[in-house]
Amino acid sequence: MSEEAPSEGDQPQSTQFPSQAQSTLSPSQAQSTQSTQSTQSPSQPKSQPGSSSSSGPTSGSQSSSGSGTLSSVDTIPVTLPSVPEEPEPQPWGRLLPMAPGFRSLDCFEEQYLFGRGPKCHYVLRDPNDKESKKFRIYSKKHFRIYREGSEVFVEDYSNNGTFVDGIKIGQDRKLPLINNAVLALAEPRNKVFVFMDLMSDDQSSLPRELQEKYLLSRRIGTGVCGEVKLAFERSSCRKFAVKIINKKNFQSEGTATRNAQTEIEILQRIDHPCLIKTEDFYQTDDSYYIVLELMEGGELFHKLKTQQQLKESVTKLYFYQMLKAVQYLHSNGIIHRDLKPENVLLSSLEDVCLIKVTDFNQSRILDSTLLMRTLCGTPSYLAPEVFTHATSTGYGLAVDAWSLGVLLFVCLGGYPPFHESFGHLTVTEQIIRGEFIMVPSKWSHISDQAKDVVRKLLVVDPSKRMTIEEALQHPWLQDQEMIQTAHRLMYPSDAAAVAPPPGPSPQQEAESSSVISKRKRRRDEGDKDEGEEHPAKRSQAPPPDPL
Repeated sequence: MSEEAPSEGDQPQSTQFPSQAQSTLSPSQAQSTQSTQSTQSPSQPKSQPGSSSSSGPTSGSQSSSGSGTLSSVDTIPVTLPSVPEEPEPQPWGRLLPMAPGFRSLDCFEEQYLFGRGPKCHYVLRDPNDKESKKFRIYSKKHFRIYREGSEVFVEDYSNNGTFVDGIKIGQDRKLPLINNAVLALAEPRNKVFVFMDLMSDDQSSLPRELQEKYLLSRRIGTGVCGEVKLAFERSSCRKFAVKIINKKNFQSEGTATRNAQTEIEILQRIDHPCLIKTEDFYQTDDSYYIVLELMEGGELFHKLKTQQQLKESVTKLYFYQMLKAVQYLHSNGIIHRDLKPENVLLSSLEDVCLIKVTDFNQSRILDSTLLMRTLCGTPSYLAPEVFTHATSTGYGLAVDAWSLGVLLFVCLGGYPPFHESFGHLTVTEQIIRGEFIMVPSKWSHISDQAKDVVRKLLVVDPSKRMTIEEALQHPWLQDQEMIQTAHRLMYPSDAAAVAPPPGPSPQQEAESSSVISKRKRRRDEGDKDEGEEHPAKRSQAPPPDPL
């Protein structure tokens, strides 16, 4: 049940969303990690271009100032604290020579240009014999090494080639550069440098096939099963996400195997623009590696933390795509069971963007008569029947509709409908009773149609709860401009996809209409029994802000 709080002047207090299952490494954390790892290498002064190292006197000035009140008679001696010295900058990478005539280089700057030209940061020439002709095979501008954030790349400018681990980059193309990569110039056998990445971890434990095809970089997410890392395809430099499932994080290897195999089976079966796609799969004795497409916009969770409340138009666009994704899963006998903001990914940081549902660790492929009887998922987003019927009669696809209702509530209202700070009931008791409050100060600008969708999804009785198909037919989602935008995002290569794809057959429509009519009639009868008003059964303080 829902209740709108009587006063709009009540301001929610500060709280947080339910704990996050996946998180992306922040820039400050990345810098801290890089700094810690960098200090493992010997501290060296900054190299001058074209030389392995430089030394000489350093100069600097230190200043300090203080103020105080002294009497006209006494003079109080003051001992000034020593000013700590500035820490020496640490290199992010190191090039070690593999051939005579080449010098080592510690990388401090964001980029270094290599070639025979005198304006290059690192001039390719024999320091002992500047007239030597053996360096003439190299171009005046041969290649460039540069850093973007925590990723390092090498770009080829030469005519006769720059090679990374025997692979030719190609003129005006780039490849990522990882720890222990070997650089060769002019021909693959002419190995001149080995690159030491002083910021990243060793990748020797990765499966050989994975190493040959992808270069793994920084961590971009974590979860209960492991972590997610950014990866680059060696041949194209395309970005991907690699989900690493650690078998040791499970009580038994059998559990890890079953969960991973289920997720992989689902990922291989699905094909929908609003569901994450899998590219490759590898495994070792300790871990599974699932290569997935990368969503540059990150998690919906982070967008909600930043903006708290999304615009209703933006929420509608995202929610429509979520409904289409879940509709596809259900049509293929798949129940997600863990729909939440952390498992909705955005293709970009723009408001108008494609979304994809991900993380099928809790998902199950259902037989037509099978009801789930396990308690899993994120508590704040679980349906009432998961708590009340999981061990008896079980639950079905309707649990995903409830979770989508909670997701819609959070996007529109900016706070979760069920939280431990709301009154004296636990989160589980609130969910079982279906009690939540729509604070007027948060919901007054939200349309009645949007509120109606929330209320009809957050119905305790799953037989009376609005289904995914009914939600897609709700008046709030009959927004043709929004639908056209969604389908343009979902099917960008289809110039004609400005309208929804062909609908079901007449027979399917008739059957669907019959089912929906029966549900609505049963729901209406239930409403008559309960009366017109749906006040909450308990008094609650206005819910706090989520952030």
